[in-house]
Amino acid sequence: MKKLKKVGLILLVIVGILLIAGVIFSMYMKPDYSGKKALTDLAENVNVYYDNYGIPHIYGNNEEDAFRALGYVHAQDRLWQMEVLRRIGRGGLSEVFGPDLLSTDKFFLSLGIDENSAKTVAALDLNTQEIRLSQAYLDGINQFIADGPKPIEFYLTGLKREPFTLKDIYNTMGYMAFSFAQAHKTDPFLTTIKNKLGSEYLVDLGVDVDPNTTWIQNYPPKASDSIENNITAMVTDALNALSVPLFEGSNSWVIAPEKTKNGKVIFANDPHIGFAQPSVWYEAHLNAPNYEKYGYHLAGVPFPMLGHNRDLAYGMTMFENDDVDFYYEVDNPANKNQYKTHDGWKDYELVTKTIKVKDEEEVVFTFKRTDHGPVLNGIANQITEERPISMSWIYTKGENKVMKAVYGMTHATNLKEFEAALPNIHAPGLNIMYGDAKGNVAWWASAQLYQIPDSINTKMVFESEMGLDENKTLLPFTENPQAINPPWKYVYSANNQPDSIAGMKYPGYYLPENRAKRIVELLQPKNDWDKLAVGAMITDVTSSVNPEILKDLANELDIKQLSKKELNVLDRLIRWKGDYPLESIEGTVYHRWVYRLLRNTFSDELGLQGFEDLMSTHMSKRLIAPIIKKDHSIWWDDVHTKEVKETKKVIIQMAFKEAMASLIKDFGEVEDEWRWERVHSLEHEHPIGKVAALRSFFNVGPFPVHGSREVINNLGFRYTSDGFYKVGSGPSTRRVIDFSDIENSMSILPTGQSGNPFSRFYEDQAEMFLKGEFRKMMLNKNEILEKAHSKLVFIPR
Repeated sequence: MKKLKKVGLILLVIVGILLIAGVIFSMYMKPDYSGKKALTDLAENVNVYYDNYGIPHIYGNNEEDAFRALGYVHAQDRLWQMEVLRRIGRGGLSEVFGPDLLSTDKFFLSLGIDENSAKTVAALDLNTQEIRLSQAYLDGINQFIADGPKPIEFYLTGLKREPFTLKDIYNTMGYMAFSFAQAHKTDPFLTTIKNKLGSEYLVDLGVDVDPNTTWIQNYPPKASDSIENNITAMVTDALNALSVPLFEGSNSWVIAPEKTKNGKVIFANDPHIGFAQPSVWYEAHLNAPNYEKYGYHLAGVPFPMLGHNRDLAYGMTMFENDDVDFYYEVDNPANKNQYKTHDGWKDYELVTKTIKVKDEEEVVFTFKRTDHGPVLNGIANQITEERPISMSWIYTKGENKVMKAVYGMTHATNLKEFEAALPNIHAPGLNIMYGDAKGNVAWWASAQLYQIPDSINTKMVFESEMGLDENKTLLPFTENPQAINPPWKYVYSANNQPDSIAGMKYPGYYLPENRAKRIVELLQPKNDWDKLAVGAMITDVTSSVNPEILKDLANELDIKQLSKKELNVLDRLIRWKGDYPLESIEGTVYHRWVYRLLRNTFSDELGLQGFEDLMSTHMSKRLIAPIIKKDHSIWWDDVHTKEVKETKKVIIQMAFKEAMASLIKDFGEVEDEWRWERVHSLEHEHPIGKVAALRSFFNVGPFPVHGSREVINNLGFRYTSDGFYKVGSGPSTRRVIDFSDIENSMSILPTGQSGNPFSRFYEDQAEMFLKGEFRKMMLNKNEILEKAHSKLVFIPR
């Protein structure tokens, strides 16, 4: 017995020691939000006041000192996120996560992001203010790497921390630019349909945006003043392998003084980005002589992509313009190392890259490149065709001035200066939104656009020498879609089609009118907007379009073939307002019905993989409303039933009955059990949270969540056969800035400010976000000092 007691005591001591060690380790791993730290090259002291949500309010006596401090505090909360994002463009993920990421690394290396970044950095003038501030920010990051605790993810992966450079900033921006693109999901897919099924199958796919839907209006009208499926699968797989945010869509609207209660501009923006942990934006308030900005920063990027001060506010949505093209290349029959050009045969450029792989030998691979861009054959296993297909992306063509544009936006003091920065954005295409204290509201579709002849269809893979020439006729920025102080007294964007102003409709991969229609429907009649009303609007969960779709579907049903229960459910659906609270039954039935309808309509011709490829495109959302109105679409017939020709009525009836049967199977006969909260959930996933044992430590959630895809509170998901919808993207922040009360403007993040799981700010905003709540974005220094959670002082070393 004494021995047992002794063993028990020893075990108790060991457990106690481990617990103490764990507490000490967790305390050591936490970011330092108070005290004093010495920074190299600092000219004077910098004071950092953290508010109750971990937002740093940085006060320096010069800009370089303030940005150097920003680099340090950003790194101590988000170093792991910075590390992952900088690695994507240079093909460095396999070194961290192993061979499963090889295809992703090969793909991103072939895009040329890393080469473009190196070329851009080599041409920079290192003495400009933009570059001096960027370098100061990097110095702050690198000092944290040298002096601060190693984040836990580096322990778990065994990764060595290395200094950040200017090229890393451009690589992160390059990844962001490609994540905006949609052509890789759409062009090869449409080409496959045309080649395998025929052109007639393209008619009802919503390739072009319906002119009768809601478009973004321009003002003034400048023109009058003067592969296939395998490629789709390859790129989708490459992007899906990333447990980092992908840029999806967005809302923004800016209301002029004439439509607000207090006679000042109100600005709203909620960029829709893939959910991840940590969330994409890091908030920071910088204050130095002649510079103040409350901004939202990408990991590893010094200047905020979204921001405001007392004078102006800016934000963005995705333009969704077409800036990627695919080309079939023609090999020289006499020499497979050559391809056909307008000037004759030309040698393929052979590019060799080396990829480091965790716990394995380095992988060396070689790919071909043409004047258009990389030849995708051989880069990934999904492409097995012999016919070479190359990809041209405008981001890697010409001079890259994106960071110059962002610097100019952040340092502009008025509308004119702000607009002058925007022509430097060649890609990605962005809808830049603007409002200021003087009463100006504006929207610019910012990208390098070019003339596209009517004979060219940019949604197809071009045949050799028949597509757009690489020497395109570029359009001046004044021809871009835009509106400045329009007479309807507001501007907005919801990734929908912009109107034409250069004698052409700009091709793109625009989202359906759903959100745009609701935004206009709410903004247009009301002339007494205030901050609280805009806050309610930005969390709106009602679709104006889905009830109309339901009525069209219901009109096609043969009610004589419906059971009493089916009739009861149908009656509920007809009375539905299109809203998605957690208790919604109608929303659950609607999406089950629409999914079954889409699957029964398209999967017979496309096959299961082809149907999944369709579901990955914006077309899958855009085609729902119009195809339901078509009685004689070629897609209605099931090609597998040779003896019967199905009609729209048959497919809709079948889909409704299948949806009902699946709901009864999953939740039982009682309709009140079919609540939206049981099928619609959100989990913020950390890259290391994919390991089951670490999921609960790193991930945030899952939570049942209200809202849906393509409502203003856009919580996007892809349809799945099981009828359970895991939200993949949504508002990366919600911001409401009221220039009549600028110090009480409000915002929220999806999880928290910190990416360090030991920080109290790791997930402290998650429940507020789910409930549609906000917190203050503080600008008043006296209030900041009075309410500060803690103070961190940087002193010169």
